[in-house]
Order: sequence, then C-alpha cells, then structure tokens
Amino acid sequence: MQIVISAIGRLKKGTPEDILISSYLQKTRWSVVVKEVEEKKALTGVALKEAESHLLQNTVPSGSKIIVLDETGKTPSSREFASLLQGWMDSGVPAISFLIGGANGHADFLKQQADYKLSFGRMTLPHMLARVVLAEQIYRAKTIIDGHPYHKD
Repeated sequence: MQIVISAIGRLKKGTPEDILISSYLQKTRWSVVVKEVEEKKALTGVALKEAESHLLQNTVPSGSKIIVLDETGKTPSSREFASLLQGWMDSGVPAISFLIGGANGHADFLKQQADYKLSFGRMTLPHMLARVVLAEQIYRAKTIIDGHPYHKD
C-alpha cells in the first residue's frame, strides 16, 4: 500500500521542517510519496481555493482513500488514527492520500469526496508544520500497528 501526502506549496530543502519530515517518513518503512503542487495563475479567494483543490484532486491515485486535513475534521487519538489506517490496509486499499490545502482550505467538492476529514485540533498551524505533524503521526501509526514501544498511552 502506498501513502501519498499532497500539499499546496513547496517546502524548501534543508529547512528544519524538511529534515523532520524526511526523518519520520524514512523511519516508517512504508511507501510514502510527497507531492507538492502550486497554482501558477494569479487567483484569489474562492477561485484560488477551487483551483488548488483541483490540483490536489489530480494527485490522488486510482482507488485511493482520501483524507483531507481540515479544521472541521475529526480529532482522533493516535491509536484511533492507526486503527483507521490499518483497517484500510487490511481491506486491500491500494493507497491513502492525505491532502493539505492552501491558506484558504479545501473547496466543498473535495471535502465531499473525502473518506475522512482530519483535524489536528482547533489551533491553526502553519502548513509546513502541519506536514511535520502528519509525518510524525504516520510514523507513530506504523509503530502502533507493529507493536513498537515508540507510542506511550
């Protein structure tokens, strides 16, 4: 099974966020692909949100479960998150795609297509930091599934 993290914006190589993300994803031993996209047209507001959502939608592999990061989403515990991923893996899902929108969030059509809406809480995080949190939680889920002692309840 493949995990895809698709995000609006480009992360600069060698930044602290890049180093952390790379470290966590390398340790997961799952196939994780990061896809970064940007809207090149000078759009604003709803038009930009729609265009960015279409760019993200185009990164989703066929048959993939879609998880959008959204402030209105669920806030599962790490064990619940691991259980969600494991359930999809056990059912033969070929890929899980995490979509991180731009500053304006996701268009309604993309939220409606999502199999799950995930929130990291009510606080606003910079998008690059949200990527770090997601990478760590994917790693943590892998350790929970494998019975590794990294996660403490």
